[in-house]
Parts: sequence; structure tokens; C-alpha cells
Amino acid sequence: MADTVTSQTIQDGARHVVMSFTNVSDGTGESAVKKVDVSALGSDPVTGSACSTVAIQSVWFSTLGMSVKLLWDADTDVLALHLPADYSDTLDMSEFSGLNNNASTGVTGDIMLTTVGHTSGDAYTVVLKMVKHYS
Repeated sequence: MADTVTSQTIQDGARHVVMSFTNVSDGTGESAVKKVDVSALGSDPVTGSACSTVAIQSVWFSTLGMSVKLLWDADTDVLALHLPADYSDTLDMSEFSGLNNNASTGVTGDIMLTTVGHTSGDAYTVVLKMVKHYS
């Protein structure tokens, strides 16, 4: 058996992408699972350039029993955010340019997710609003 997970793209516009992720754990958990695949996002409608990276502008989240790590995918993944267990909050980084990928080598632009301390029945909901950057 595996965790019950969903991933949903709510909006994939020219500038922003909004995605929602849920998990109800059977105790298995997730380890560096690709949640945001920039190669699957829409291209720039004016230039046709592909989306190469995203910046995390806002996060809405709720965790029950486990914490969640959001990771920038690279040769060595880099922690973007660690969302605490048993907590709900909204994080707004729109006052500045958002959280940008600061990994050094092998950057893919993708965002991975890892659950920490998961047991059967634990759950999370994470909604990300991101700014798209094009190559």
C-alpha cells in the first residue's frame, strides 16, 4: 500500500502557477518526490520560451502529525522550506521576489517534497503560488 496523494494544477498562466498537493499517509511517506515539474508548465505566450525555474511566492499549508520539506532539485537538493508538523499557516513572500532556487550545480528548476515523521493517518495540504521564469 502507498500514501494517498494528489497533485493539482489550479492555474498555469503566463506569469504565475498555482498548485495544490495533498497526502494521507499509510506510514510510507514521500522522499524527494517531484511535485513541480517546470518542463510540464506552460511556455511564455509571447516568446514561446520554456519555463526553466519558479520562485515560491506564497504557501498555504496544513500539516497533521508530520512535517514537510520542500526541496529545490539539484545534484544535491537544497531545502527551500520546512513546514512544521501539526501546524497551519500562510507564508507570503510577495513583498520581495519570492524564494528563488539557490542550488549550485545540476539545478533542474523542479521542486521536490519529502515528509518527515510520518505515521499512518498523518496528512498534509500544501498550496504553492509561484512566479515562472523562462530560459
